[in-house]
Amino acid sequence: MANKVIRNVMFPHIRLRFLHSSGPPLPTAATSSPSFNVDFLINSCGLSLKSALSVSNKFQLNDKTPQNPQSVLQLLKSHHFSDSHVAQLIVKLPRVLSCRIHDNLKPKFEYLDKIGFEGELLPRIILSNPHILEMSLVSRIKPSVQFLRLFLDSDDKLLVAVKRAPWLLSSNIKILLQPNVDALMKEGVPAHVVERFLTLHPRSMFQNPENLINAVNTLKNLGFETTDTMFIHAFRVMVQMSESTWKKKIEVMKSMGFSEEDILKTFKRFPQFLAYSEENIRKTLNFYFNTMKLELETIIVNPALLGYSIEKRVRPRYHVLKVLESKKLIKGIKEIVFIKIVENNFLEKYIDQFIDEVPSLLEFYLGMKEGKSLVLDLEELVVA
Repeated sequence: MANKVIRNVMFPHIRLRFLHSSGPPLPTAATSSPSFNVDFLINSCGLSLKSALSVSNKFQLNDKTPQNPQSVLQLLKSHHFSDSHVAQLIVKLPRVLSCRIHDNLKPKFEYLDKIGFEGELLPRIILSNPHILEMSLVSRIKPSVQFLRLFLDSDDKLLVAVKRAPWLLSSNIKILLQPNVDALMKEGVPAHVVERFLTLHPRSMFQNPENLINAVNTLKNLGFETTDTMFIHAFRVMVQMSESTWKKKIEVMKSMGFSEEDILKTFKRFPQFLAYSEENIRKTLNFYFNTMKLELETIIVNPALLGYSIEKRVRPRYHVLKVLESKKLIKGIKEIVFIKIVENNFLEKYIDQFIDEVPSLLEFYLGMKEGKSLVLDLEELVVA
């Protein structure tokens, strides 16, 4: 049954186009002189000449009443916006300079500060999604927060979700998210799993409901339980992949010697590997099979190996192992143990311990992690 599912799985892929609607556009002044615009943007807002010219072509200030733009700048700086933050915001959303202070910006800043986006977090979130400033606090931002709080049992988790996806505060949650949450729960996905999706993988939730249901049912057919820890990771992979991409990755695995049963076993233990590109999957397997000479079963039993960077982790450690073995400083070490050990322990156990016998070993290891070609250095280390 699993083989059939792998061959026939379908993943309708619909790109989400986020909707931003909050009433009429913010008012802009009718007239201003180009020189005033550019001068103000450079001298008061900190823009470069190039950026100021670009912004002035899109947005006009009123040189008769500059008080409001100045008030906006003062408000931003009073809420931890640095000069750099201010310049970035104006480049992204020039109309902020004409926003009303007391019935628009100030209430939003106070509300975001109240729910935890205080200090430097506030400019970080605003710069990640300036459209928040164009959304209604009452009809868009507050309802979004209230909906998220139904599933996220603390404001700390709310902060995590919004930091991962700042558009959660400006999207129409009722239209874009609630139907998906309802669909998942109807398919038996527990509330605590929905919470994990919203906290760790909020983008996975913004799909066509049918797409989500197909992914859930496919995972059930593959043997996943909705309460499994790996279900969350497998679901994220599936909903973000088209059918054609899925098939291409399966063919790459087959070309490297995996049967469909092998692929299923690996996927159930480490679903994340199919989130990687076909090129990355091929390159990773090629190194393990052809350079390290690992057996296919070793990969299936230890699928987390597929998640390690070959260039930043596996290759440098492998060559350190070869140097230490060639000098008879270690023996009988399993290569996968050498690869899986955490970085601090690796440095302490296999670099620091042998620094007297191989003085250049740390430099060699760090150089390989930085992508330097050290073939000659490796030869020198081995024969030294």
